[in-house]
Amino acid sequence: MVSNFWKEHENLYYALTNKKVIFGLIVFIFIVLLAIFGPMLTPYEYEEYAGDPYLAPSKEHWFGTTIMGKDVFTRTVYGLRSTLVVGFLAGTIATLIGCVIGFVAGYYGGSLFDEFLMMMTNIFVVIPQLALLIVISAVLEARGIVLMSVIVAATAWPWTARAVRAQTLSLKNQEYVNLSRISGLSVWKILKEDIAANMFSYVFMVFILQFNGTMLATVQLEFLGLGPTKGISLGLVMQDAVNWNAIQLGMWWWSIIPGLILTLMITALYFVNTGLDAAFNPRLREM
Repeated sequence: MVSNFWKEHENLYYALTNKKVIFGLIVFIFIVLLAIFGPMLTPYEYEEYAGDPYLAPSKEHWFGTTIMGKDVFTRTVYGLRSTLVVGFLAGTIATLIGCVIGFVAGYYGGSLFDEFLMMMTNIFVVIPQLALLIVISAVLEARGIVLMSVIVAATAWPWTARAVRAQTLSLKNQEYVNLSRISGLSVWKILKEDIAANMFSYVFMVFILQFNGTMLATVQLEFLGLGPTKGISLGLVMQDAVNWNAIQLGMWWWSIIPGLILTLMITALYFVNTGLDAAFNPRLREM
């Protein structure tokens, strides 16, 4: 029975046995667990003065303290929560928008409707993403996590729409799609059952890339002081370190440790994505 299950879910088997996927998931899950349970491991609040300033990492302060005596570990784990949530929400929204536009444009490929959707997509492509995000964020006086997610997602979806459209164009003339069309199935049902269902693995990898990209865009805005107006975030932790000249003062732990965690998180998702690409593509599978 077990062997039959893996035969029916061949892609899942190759994904779960791929070394890159395993390594990436272990690192990423560890970071997510740190964000979830990290605040339970510290007796401090992220704005609380936890001890003497300029303290290097120790048993009392795992990531050291800031120039104001705040605990860097506490600020990092609380900030990590915010950054992960914004990245996940923004990545999900961007993937959904891009997929809907890509599926519809691809299905009606060559029509005026397709040209209109691609024209709108190309307009967003040529607009400098970071510049637009800075303008939108600066105009809004109050920014919460949900609003930040929408702002980042608004400029992240175009490449997904174009990629999904290209895949849809290659699938829409397949025999099973033509059969569904002749059978009188609605367009949305064809898109859902015949096209989207056969692109699930591709869309999942697109989501991982969006999650990665939106997290980086979020940290960029936070680093520039344009993140959520309330609370703490990973970008804000690093921004404070730069503003207070942490590196020049020898307080390497204040900026390097949060930056290292972000780098590990981005790298882990990259390994997962490349591993899934090899698992889902028979030509790339490791022997």
